[in-house]
Amino acid sequence: MNDSKHLSATGHPPMEASASPAGGAAGAAGERSVSWFSDLMELTRLRLNLMVVLTTAIGFAMAVTDSFPVLLFIHTVLGTTLVAAASSALNQVLERDIDAKMRRTQARPIPSGRLSPDAALAVGVGIALVGLVELTFAVNLLTALLGALTLAGYLFVYTPLKRKTSLATVIGAVPGAIPPVMGWTALRGEIGAGAWVLFTILFLWQLPHFLAIAWVYRADYARGGLPMLPVVDPEGELTARQMVLYCAALLPVSLLPTLVGLTGPAYFACAVVAGIAYLAYAFLFVSQRTNLAARRLMIASVLYLPALLTAMMLDRLLG
Repeated sequence: MNDSKHLSATGHPPMEASASPAGGAAGAAGERSVSWFSDLMELTRLRLNLMVVLTTAIGFAMAVTDSFPVLLFIHTVLGTTLVAAASSALNQVLERDIDAKMRRTQARPIPSGRLSPDAALAVGVGIALVGLVELTFAVNLLTALLGALTLAGYLFVYTPLKRKTSLATVIGAVPGAIPPVMGWTALRGEIGAGAWVLFTILFLWQLPHFLAIAWVYRADYARGGLPMLPVVDPEGELTARQMVLYCAALLPVSLLPTLVGLTGPAYFACAVVAGIAYLAYAFLFVSQRTNLAARRLMIASVLYLPALLTAMMLDRLLG
């Protein structure tokens, strides 16, 4: 990293930073520590993986039938989060050439040169092993196998397919929908109807969300050579139809938790209202097909899922 940029980012002028050799060395070491931590956060995308934590927790909570096993819950969330973090890190290793071409990813640790691919690979593999061992010995083998399936599907199926076909988005939604199933199996030891319902909700939710993002950044994806649907569908007609299709399918599926006995009428009502709102923003994109309409759909999707899961949790706890 260029020293002048680094100092300006910290707010310290060069002369002040070098006034005392000992203080300067200590300051530089501290800054390097902060930089390394920041790069590690970016590599593992921990902030974005908070959604993994939330969906895993919901899957676990929905599976509870008696007292809440706190220690098992902690092991489950920790192991799942580590596997998700490893997926993000290893994905950036595999896609470092693409990230270097795209404006929204050029500043990531590997393409910017702040972190070597070998170091990132070591971090990713290490985190993956720790997460899978955690799930195997502190949770159960089925949950660990689902974690391994998620990792392998994301890295070795979805990631290479992104370079070849727009269908990769649909395929990538499969590993993205497994965390709530892992939460469920951690407690139940089997994949029941409730787990499949949570999987399907998360699977369908992701697709309009990802399509909206891809529309906003379609020029960047084109620069990276990724044939996302909005790249190969410049008029947006097919993109808009698929957004509506997935939102429309999500609405009745989101009602299934009540129909299979996981939740009550309060959640059912919330799911209807949230689902109609999500669908309305998809129709808005159909009529406008602008970046603004896509951003509105993206924001709606980000609000929809936590609202739905919160309603599910509250209904479960209070019902």
